[in-house]
Amino acid sequence: MPTAPTSFCKCTCFSNSTIIPLNPAKSETSSGIDHVRFYERDSLSSEIEHADEYLKRAQKYRSLSCNDCNRKFCLDYELPTCKGAKEEDVYTTCFQRDSRKDEAVVFIFIFATGGLLAWAACKPWIERYVEAARERRSYIPVAEPDS
Repeated sequence: MPTAPTSFCKCTCFSNSTIIPLNPAKSETSSGIDHVRFYERDSLSSEIEHADEYLKRAQKYRSLSCNDCNRKFCLDYELPTCKGAKEEDVYTTCFQRDSRKDEAVVFIFIFATGGLLAWAACKPWIERYVEAARERRSYIPVAEPDS
Protein backbone atom coordinates (compact mmCIF):
# COMPACT_ATOMS: atom_id res chain seq x y z
CA MET A 1 0.00 0.00 0.00
CA PRO A 2 1.61 3.31 -1.04
CA THR A 3 2.09 5.82 1.70
CA ALA A 4 1.80 9.57 1.42
CA PRO A 5 5.08 11.45 1.09
CA THR A 6 6.43 12.78 4.37
CA SER A 7 6.28 16.57 4.72
CA PHE A 8 8.74 18.56 6.79
CA CYS A 9 8.85 22.14 8.01
CA LYS A 10 12.28 23.72 8.22
CA CYS A 11 12.31 26.51 10.79
CA THR A 12 15.31 28.82 10.57
CA CYS A 13 15.77 31.23 13.46
CA PHE A 14 18.75 33.53 13.15
CA SER A 15 21.34 31.12 11.66
CA ASN A 16 20.10 27.84 13.19
CA SER A 17 17.66 25.47 11.53
CA THR A 18 15.39 22.78 12.90
CA ILE A 19 13.45 20.32 10.77
CA ILE A 20 10.05 19.26 12.12
CA PRO A 21 8.03 16.41 10.55
CA LEU A 22 4.52 17.60 9.74
CA ASN A 23 2.75 14.32 9.14
CA PRO A 24 4.69 11.71 11.11
CA ALA A 25 3.61 8.10 11.00
CA LYS A 26 1.41 7.34 13.99
CA SER A 27 2.37 4.35 16.07
CA GLU A 28 1.84 3.29 19.64
CA THR A 29 5.53 3.23 20.50
CA SER A 30 6.57 6.39 18.71
CA SER A 31 5.10 9.85 18.47
CA GLY A 32 6.86 10.37 15.14
CA ILE A 33 9.06 13.16 16.46
CA ASP A 34 12.00 10.86 17.21
CA HIS A 35 13.45 11.25 13.70
CA VAL A 36 13.77 15.04 13.79
CA ARG A 37 17.20 16.20 12.71
CA PHE A 38 18.74 19.47 13.82
CA TYR A 39 21.25 21.39 11.80
CA GLU A 40 22.77 23.81 14.24
CA ARG A 41 26.03 25.55 13.67
CA ASP A 42 26.91 25.76 17.36
CA SER A 43 25.93 22.42 18.88
CA LEU A 44 24.52 19.13 17.68
CA SER A 45 24.07 17.82 21.21
CA SER A 46 20.88 19.86 21.70
CA GLU A 47 18.93 17.09 19.94
CA ILE A 48 19.58 14.77 22.86
CA GLU A 49 19.07 17.42 25.53
CA HIS A 50 15.70 18.56 24.24
CA ALA A 51 14.21 15.26 23.02
CA ASP A 52 11.75 15.01 25.93
CA GLU A 53 10.59 18.59 25.38
CA TYR A 54 9.95 17.92 21.70
CA LEU A 55 7.96 14.78 22.48
CA LYS A 56 5.71 16.74 24.86
CA ARG A 57 5.16 19.49 22.31
CA ALA A 58 4.50 17.05 19.48
CA GLN A 59 1.56 15.50 21.33
CA LYS A 60 -0.44 18.74 21.19
CA TYR A 61 -0.20 18.98 17.39
CA ARG A 62 -2.35 17.14 14.89
CA SER A 63 -1.00 15.81 11.62
CA LEU A 64 -0.12 18.98 9.75
CA SER A 65 0.35 20.00 6.12
CA CYS A 66 2.63 22.47 4.37
CA ASN A 67 -0.03 25.15 4.82
CA ASP A 68 0.67 25.02 8.57
CA CYS A 69 4.41 25.61 8.13
CA ASN A 70 4.67 29.29 8.92
CA ARG A 71 6.48 31.64 11.28
CA LYS A 72 3.81 31.38 13.96
CA PHE A 73 4.05 27.57 13.92
CA CYS A 74 7.81 27.74 14.47
CA LEU A 75 7.51 30.26 17.29
CA ASP A 76 4.64 28.33 18.95
CA TYR A 77 6.74 25.16 18.85
CA GLU A 78 9.06 26.84 21.38
CA LEU A 79 12.28 25.66 19.83
CA PRO A 80 15.44 26.44 21.82
CA THR A 81 17.03 27.84 18.66
CA CYS A 82 14.18 30.36 18.36
CA LYS A 83 14.38 31.62 21.93
CA GLY A 84 13.97 35.40 21.86
CA ALA A 85 13.24 35.47 18.13
CA LYS A 86 10.62 37.75 16.60
CA GLU A 87 8.56 36.85 13.54
CA GLU A 88 10.93 38.73 11.22
CA ASP A 89 13.84 36.57 12.51
CA VAL A 90 12.11 33.34 11.46
CA TYR A 91 12.16 31.83 7.96
CA THR A 92 10.23 28.70 7.02
CA THR A 93 10.46 26.21 4.20
CA CYS A 94 8.21 23.23 3.62
CA PHE A 95 9.43 20.24 1.65
CA GLN A 96 8.53 16.63 1.00
CA ARG A 97 10.71 13.58 0.96
CA ASP A 98 10.06 10.35 -0.92
CA SER A 99 7.32 11.61 -3.22
CA ARG A 100 6.52 9.45 -6.26
CA LYS A 101 7.16 12.39 -8.58
CA ASP A 102 10.68 12.83 -7.20
CA GLU A 103 11.39 9.12 -7.57
CA ALA A 104 10.13 9.15 -11.18
CA VAL A 105 12.34 12.12 -12.07
CA VAL A 106 15.39 10.44 -10.54
CA PHE A 107 14.76 7.12 -12.34
CA ILE A 108 14.15 8.82 -15.70
CA PHE A 109 17.37 10.80 -15.27
CA ILE A 110 19.34 7.65 -14.37
CA PHE A 111 17.96 5.66 -17.32
CA ALA A 112 18.48 8.52 -19.78
CA THR A 113 22.04 9.12 -18.59
CA GLY A 114 22.81 5.39 -18.64
CA GLY A 115 21.37 5.08 -22.14
CA LEU A 116 23.42 8.00 -23.44
CA LEU A 117 26.60 6.61 -21.87
CA ALA A 118 25.92 3.16 -23.36
CA TRP A 119 25.31 4.72 -26.79
CA ALA A 120 28.53 6.77 -26.55
CA ALA A 121 30.50 3.64 -25.61
CA CYS A 122 29.01 1.44 -28.34
CA LYS A 123 28.79 4.02 -31.14
CA PRO A 124 32.31 3.46 -32.61
CA TRP A 125 31.76 -0.30 -32.97
CA ILE A 126 28.26 0.16 -34.39
CA GLU A 127 29.52 2.68 -36.98
CA ARG A 128 32.31 0.29 -38.06
CA TYR A 129 29.80 -2.58 -38.42
CA VAL A 130 27.38 -0.41 -40.45
CA GLU A 131 30.17 0.84 -42.72
CA ALA A 132 31.42 -2.72 -43.31
CA ALA A 133 27.87 -3.84 -44.14
CA ARG A 134 27.51 -1.00 -46.66
CA GLU A 135 30.75 -1.95 -48.36
CA ARG A 136 29.66 -5.58 -48.65
CA ARG A 137 26.38 -4.55 -50.25
CA SER A 138 27.73 -1.96 -52.65
CA TYR A 139 28.03 -2.91 -56.31
CA ILE A 140 31.42 -2.42 -57.83
CA PRO A 141 31.34 -2.77 -61.62
CA VAL A 142 34.04 -4.86 -63.23
CA ALA A 143 36.11 -2.92 -65.69
CA GLU A 144 35.80 -4.01 -69.30
CA PRO A 145 38.97 -4.85 -71.17
CA ASP A 146 40.07 -2.15 -73.58
CA SER A 147 39.74 -3.16 -77.20
